[in-house]
Amino acid sequence: QVQLVESGGGLVQAGASLKLSCTASGRTFSTYAMGWFRQAPGKEREFVAAISWSGGSSTYSDSVKGRFTVSRDDAKNTEYLQMNSLKPEDTAVYYCAAAPYSSLIPTEYLTWGQGTQVTVSL
Repeated sequence: QVQLVESGGGLVQAGASLKLSCTASGRTFSTYAMGWFRQAPGKEREFVAAISWSGGSSTYSDSVKGRFTVSRDDAKNTEYLQMNSLKPEDTAVYYCAAAPYSSLIPTEYLTWGQGTQVTVSL
C-alpha cells in the first residue's frame, strides 16, 4: 500500500507558476503510474495529467496542455506537477494518485493523496 502526500499549493496571481510535489511511501514508487487530478467547489473531480511508470509517456487534459508539465523522480519517490501561466479557472484542490497503468479515469486509481489547495486570483 503506497501512501501519497501532496505539497506546494498556495495563493498566487494569474500568470504565476507553482510546482506541486507528491511524495510516496510504503511501496516501491516505480511500480505505479502516477496522475494528478483536481476538484473545484461544486464540480466533479477532473483529470489533469498522468505519467507512465517509466516516465516516458505523459498525458494532459486539453485545459492544461502547454502550461503544465508532469514528471517523476523514482530515486526520490516523488511526482511533480509544474504549473505555469496559471489561470483563475485552475483554482481547485489538487490530488496526486497512483494507478497500475496510466489512466484518465479516477476510479482506476488505487491510492490518493490528501490534496493541496491551489488558488489563482485575478
